[in-house]
Amino acid sequence: MQALETLATHYNYFITIVLMISGLFIVIARGNLIKKLVGLSLFQTSVYLLYLTPAKILGGTAPIYNPAYKVYSNPLPHVLMLTAIVVGVATIALGLALVVRIKEAYGTIEEDEIFSKDPDSE
Repeated sequence: MQALETLATHYNYFITIVLMISGLFIVIARGNLIKKLVGLSLFQTSVYLLYLTPAKILGGTAPIYNPAYKVYSNPLPHVLMLTAIVVGVATIALGLALVVRIKEAYGTIEEDEIFSKDPDSE
């Protein structure tokens, strides 16, 4: 019963771990380059959750000094994750552009077929 209560109170971490494991599995196990990009996106999302989950303090307010408040939330993790989201979108866009070029050069986006082909032979 104790384990169930712990899981219920820390469900954010459980979801983060599930997303991280599934994203890493997709990146490692799949040969399709688009599926690898989806796995990378899942993994990035889990990292966002990992940073943002402990960043919010219950009862905390914005870090603007006011004598009425004693507990403040740190905005730095949120700002860092906004930057990470922008970098993640750029990474996925670059990955998709590379997949398009690989498809043009090799005629496929399957990893095992790409390794077995010579791009100059066609």
